[in-house]
Amino acid sequence: MPQGLNAKHRTNRLLAALEPDDFATLEPHFEVISLARGQVLYEPGDVIGHVYFPHEAIISLVNVMEDGATNEVAVFGREGVVGLLSVLVTREAFGRYLVQMTGSASRIAFEQLNEVRNTRPKLRQLFMNYGEAFLAQTFQTVSCNALHPVEARCCRWILAMHDRAEGDTLPLTHEFLSEMLGVQRSSVSVVTRTLQTAGLIRQSRGSITVLDRAGLEETTCECYGKIRRVYQRLLPGTYSQPPLG
Repeated sequence: MPQGLNAKHRTNRLLAALEPDDFATLEPHFEVISLARGQVLYEPGDVIGHVYFPHEAIISLVNVMEDGATNEVAVFGREGVVGLLSVLVTREAFGRYLVQMTGSASRIAFEQLNEVRNTRPKLRQLFMNYGEAFLAQTFQTVSCNALHPVEARCCRWILAMHDRAEGDTLPLTHEFLSEMLGVQRSSVSVVTRTLQTAGLIRQSRGSITVLDRAGLEETTCECYGKIRRVYQRLLPGTYSQPPLG
């Protein structure tokens, strides 16, 4: 495989954390693909044939209710893998896997990944650590959505995006943010206007730029820090931002 693709795969920090021999066993089965914002990888109940290790792309796991209402229950970026935990038993997608930021990913057929996983103990342990971190993230997100005010939740979401993005400008609209948070668009508009007035963000048409990350961390709730610390404990080095103090 060309050296450039090898480096591209390891842009994903979970793949970068693999032992060299484990990565070498998986590498021939990967392909690099481009993912477009708004692209749906799986709908609820779809059979998962491939799993994705994002590079620049960011993907949300969205719960879709019977009336069409949605909210985000998990987010995946270069620290993780999309679809792996859904294939442990039924191979059916938990919810809608929606690309929220354009970028690339390393894709591998589930059967090929599973075959290698069953023969490589260290690789299997790394994925188990990721599974525990993902479960803790989902647990904390559900509690946050139920208990904390919209402003704190919005800050948590912007910070989570910022952790996984390459720059400070995030392609976010009020409509999309309201869908991810499960709140009215008007509520998001009030919150983002308040954050802009405080000098924490700058809003432009179709985007939000982080101006004061430390200020956002002070404004958000405890959930952001708890999720970050779980990843730092179980999967050191998977976040690009410096560790929380």
